[in-house]
Amino acid sequence: MKKFSILTLFVAALFFTTNANAQKFSGMDNSPLDMASFPSDYKISEKVVRITYGRPQLKGRSLSELAPAGEVWRTGANEAPEITFYKDVTFGGKEVKAGTYALLTIPGEKEWTVILHNQLNQWGSYFYKEASDVVRVTGATSTGESLEAFSIAFKDVDGGAHMVMGWDTTRVAVPVMW
Repeated sequence: MKKFSILTLFVAALFFTTNANAQKFSGMDNSPLDMASFPSDYKISEKVVRITYGRPQLKGRSLSELAPAGEVWRTGANEAPEITFYKDVTFGGKEVKAGTYALLTIPGEKEWTVILHNQLNQWGSYFYKEASDVVRVTGATSTGESLEAFSIAFKDVDGGAHMVMGWDTTRVAVPVMW
């Protein structure tokens, strides 16, 4: 009888302890966080640039509805993306010191204005202040196959890379040279 009582007590304690410490996790984010870097080879430890950003989905909506032309856009979902340069570079032809910056854009029909900004950890572009811009450059638009999710990638070119942003059929490239 004594063995049965101790075993019952142990099982009951284990049951209540497990339930008390169970962790609830939320479902997958609708606009998951992603990262792109250059070089992208995981064997290379000396990155030049890395960007983290949210990946919104079209879900039947238009790009112009989600990122209106002529308005400052956070360039993704949730927080404004953060781009880190691990060495001094030229970004769209303008010199940029190594460091971390927020990435914002102003979409246009034939070109987008791409902004590196000092204000990190900002939700969206609601509190954007032009006075905090580090540089503004332009990237010409082109078209490609339709992408449901906003994406950023780096394309290897002589002397550097192009940061290519794509969503729906729109592509915007900005040269990053070092």
